Amino acid sequence: MTNLARVVMGATALSLVATAAFAEKLTIATVNNGDMIRMQKLSDDFTAKNPEIELEWVTLEENVLRQRVTTDIATKGGQYDVMTIGTYEVPIWGRQGWLVSLNDLPASYDVEDILPAIRGGLTVDGNLYAAPFYGESSMVMYRKDLMEKAGLTMPKAPTWDFIAKAARAMTDKQNEVFGVCLRGKAGWGENVAFLTATSNSFGAKWFDMEWKPQFDSAAWKNTLTFYIDLMKDAGPPGASSNGFNENLALFQSGKCGMWIDATVAASFVTNPKDSTVADKVGFALAPDTGLGKRGNWLWAWSLAIPAGSQKTESAKKFIAWATSKEYLALVASKEGWANVPPGTRASLYANPEYAKVPFAQMTLDSINSADPKNPTVDPVPYVGIQFVAIPEFQGIATAVGQQFSAALAGNLSVDQALKNAQSLTERTMKKAGYPK
Repeated sequence: MTNLARVVMGATALSLVATAAFAEKLTIATVNNGDMIRMQKLSDDFTAKNPEIELEWVTLEENVLRQRVTTDIATKGGQYDVMTIGTYEVPIWGRQGWLVSLNDLPASYDVEDILPAIRGGLTVDGNLYAAPFYGESSMVMYRKDLMEKAGLTMPKAPTWDFIAKAARAMTDKQNEVFGVCLRGKAGWGENVAFLTATSNSFGAKWFDMEWKPQFDSAAWKNTLTFYIDLMKDAGPPGASSNGFNENLALFQSGKCGMWIDATVAASFVTNPKDSTVADKVGFALAPDTGLGKRGNWLWAWSLAIPAGSQKTESAKKFIAWATSKEYLALVASKEGWANVPPGTRASLYANPEYAKVPFAQMTLDSINSADPKNPTVDPVPYVGIQFVAIPEFQGIATAVGQQFSAALAGNLSVDQALKNAQSLTERTMKKAGYPK
């Protein structure tokens, strides 16, 4: 080896050591959903393109993630450089000045390609404060074989009465097949998200136009009574402990006739690697009661940069990678089009390859039918379908979710759970100074 070659090799080695030594570490807080776990596995693509950036992952269960990131951002703790947050937090935190604007993402990112319904929920006063990793509504996922066995046909747009009839007909408790799996785990993003969206279709609402809580209404009693009776008759045991991930596991293992939940779950229940019923799943719009509102929500899990981060430029690079058209193509090349994060970009739904995915159109129809500015049958002073976009909601809804979960477990009556929900909500709203 010549001296020149030795010098070049030595310099290259020193350069690699220096890059490793001086790599900027980004700490990313994310939820333990399948799409995010896949992103983590594919992140070598990002670090290969950006060797000066090192990634550290903090992957948490949904309720825990929300508590940690809320505490960190409110105190400007700077613990995280990229946060996975939802459509609820973005407008509130953006107005508070807690998030970094993403308006300067490169032109190649193509912000205009993001679906208007999703982009609108992440924009405050003209500033995009988060980039959507995936967008979702909710819909019915059901076992076509069990529906046929019950002698029924699922309509594209079912009613709650049909869902209840079908769930009871599909239930075979001796063989551990339950007609319906629905969220019961306490949490404002768990059972309250499902029950709030459901209540809209029953004519219920959280507040009237004077911000007076409405849990003492007949519509809320009808909602909660219907839900608990159905779960007792046709739901799995221990349902008060089941959230999104628990119900996903039950459905994939063949124990649920129907599951009404996030459209994003469609790729998991139809993936033959994970789901024993992958070839037996059908889809329908979320149910209604004929009052003009379906029980579907609108949500995006998005990536945002807290104002406390000192690494905003690197964080923007990561967000641009993870929410890009190129990332969607990367997932498609590794896992197939069915496993691409859905619900964010118009170009995805214009792609003829993606159009072949059995749930693609139903997901888009569900997202487009959601109206967060008019979520209820009667007028309300708030926006948000499965949440109320006020800072107080997170705390109130966590407590309300505990009451609903206790009623499902049989520890409280429906009347007592609603009475408790009414009084605790009234107390918090009065303390917060509503009506404002």
